[in-house]
Amino acid sequence: MSRLTPMNDRPEKRLFRKLEGKGYRPEHVVEVGVWMPEMSNIFDYIEAGIRTTLVEPDHASIERIRERFGDYGNVTLHEVAAYDFDGELELSQRDASTFVSELEASPAIVNDGYEVAEEDKFTVRCTTFDTLDDGSIDLISVDTEGSEWYVIKYMTSRPDVVSIETHGAAYVNPNIDNIEKWMADNDYVAWFKDKSDTVYVRPGRIAVTLADKLALAWKDLGIRFRRFRKRQFKSD
Repeated sequence: MSRLTPMNDRPEKRLFRKLEGKGYRPEHVVEVGVWMPEMSNIFDYIEAGIRTTLVEPDHASIERIRERFGDYGNVTLHEVAAYDFDGELELSQRDASTFVSELEASPAIVNDGYEVAEEDKFTVRCTTFDTLDDGSIDLISVDTEGSEWYVIKYMTSRPDVVSIETHGAAYVNPNIDNIEKWMADNDYVAWFKDKSDTVYVRPGRIAVTLADKLALAWKDLGIRFRRFRKRQFKSD
């Protein structure tokens, strides 16, 4: 029996599939922190010709994005980091994780015990997200390994769907309190979670059913249990 995950069950397909099930189709999608183009949360929307904005500062990822989507007329790429100021920003890269060097917590630091090394650092241009957001975003996916808050904080748009990396194993986003307060203040609710992301929606645009709420509560229990086990294992 094949151990490969069925295409429609892969994490990068899940958001698209669930929104299709709700009968929702955005007109403008954005991904901040792309890494591998084929693993993008919004890949199917790109392929469907939906207007797409990608934000990625890592040079290796930029080259992969250019190779994959360079001739796509619906894709705009901003080769910059979205952060808390305009200027230059130091990033560190550990395997598949690229994150702001000054962060105290990222998935690589918390889950893998990674300690930032000088040879892993590089500098990129950064800007606040309001310089990239024209107010028309319907769906945004943000995975910047711990600095997601600095995207949400400067959003001009109020998308119908916001997907954010909030957790994973022992890791909890260092700005989760700010993120959750912003969501509550702007009338968003959590719709579903997977092993690393929380997807928030505007209830008037995406219907959140009782079944959705029960599935979210069950998933949340599993995440909390795995986090407890992970931390117990690390402390032993």
